[in-house]
Amino acid sequence: MWLEGLTTAGLGVASAIVPVINIEALIVVAAAQDRAPTWLLVAAATIGQMAGKLLWYYGGRELERFPFVARRMRKPRASAAMERWRARTEGRPWFMAGLLLVSAAAGLPPYAVLAVVAGALRVRLSVFLITGLIGRALRFWAVISGTAAVLTWW
Repeated sequence: MWLEGLTTAGLGVASAIVPVINIEALIVVAAAQDRAPTWLLVAAATIGQMAGKLLWYYGGRELERFPFVARRMRKPRASAAMERWRARTEGRPWFMAGLLLVSAAAGLPPYAVLAVVAGALRVRLSVFLITGLIGRALRFWAVISGTAAVLTWW
């Protein structure tokens, strides 16, 4: 049981870093095999995903250090876009928290992209982690529950 949990967490990290690895499909197959409880699969996938998304988040925090990004940010259009985002989120932490939560649960826009944006906008790490953990857990629970419901209809 715990081996499945560790494997799921490891695959969650891998799928967070390499988007072509589909953790949703992997946890559905694992849940269908009934070797580990659903809560363990959801928890392991959620923690693994957020551990991987932290790399994207910290990458976003250091984004302006890259020379090609710094050159791009000096252009008026790019810097104006970043300032608009900062103006929208500054003083309203709930705006970015809500966007992160919806993205983590729904997957639109892709959460890796939003993790980079959250890092670049210097969203507090606690807000990023809490919203991501809740959203990802809801997403994985819904995927497993939805698949189980469809399979019982057939």
